[in-house]
Amino acid sequence: MQIFETQEEVPLIRERLHRVGITNLKTIAKINWKGKLYTFIPTFEITIDVPEEKKGIHMSRLVESITESMGEAVEEEVSKVHTSLEELELSIIERLEGKHRHTRAEVWIRTQLILERETPASKRISLEPYDVEVGVIKEPERLEKVLKVTVIGNTACPHAMANNKGKTHIQRAVAMLEIRTDYDEEIALEDMIDVVEGSFSFPTYTLLKTVDENAVVQGMYKNPKFVEDVAREILHKAKKRFRGKIHVKVISNESIHKHDVIAETWNY
Repeated sequence: MQIFETQEEVPLIRERLHRVGITNLKTIAKINWKGKLYTFIPTFEITIDVPEEKKGIHMSRLVESITESMGEAVEEEVSKVHTSLEELELSIIERLEGKHRHTRAEVWIRTQLILERETPASKRISLEPYDVEVGVIKEPERLEKVLKVTVIGNTACPHAMANNKGKTHIQRAVAMLEIRTDYDEEIALEDMIDVVEGSFSFPTYTLLKTVDENAVVQGMYKNPKFVEDVAREILHKAKKRFRGKIHVKVISNESIHKHDVIAETWNY
């Protein structure tokens, strides 16, 4: 049977495309981060640029680059599993280089990182999920990565507290910290999560006994913050701990308003 490689034809409209590939592909990944094994079910997005004289790309080759990289990782000894999500992404990009001609490639992973947290009063272990996203971008003269964490916390309004004899409204807030940096810069997602979580009035927990609920409420009232305060603190801490372009975005899901409140900042 003759196979026609229509992707190699010259397109009717000759324009370079900067990002072409696959998105929303789910699989499994094992990461050995400093001796601790993590298992993820990540969602991948893989793209390359397409020159103006080429009609399209071979999508199956992008999927092959994932399965080949993943297969080797699963079959090897635990000590040889990929050491980070970005190292896995770079491995995929390197396999792409032998399958598809391109000058720019991106691999993005969206997944959840589950961390153990100790509740504030009962000292029980609560398993807490955090949304994370990692991207690796390779260009002819630059290899960089993007790390993003999203964390849920609490805030207590200092304005209402000052005007209501210590009484105030509280709300859930969602904060995002993104760092764009050189690929070789070592930054742990766990450290980024700690920076964000420690910047709220108080953290949230999946598991809370009554004594823990009391501790959370008391902690929030002792540490009232505007959403602006949270954003500034995250940026301040991140600038001291991490190198790169830092982007912070915090949304307060207001409890007494029909709208939400946003604060956003960056260092570039």
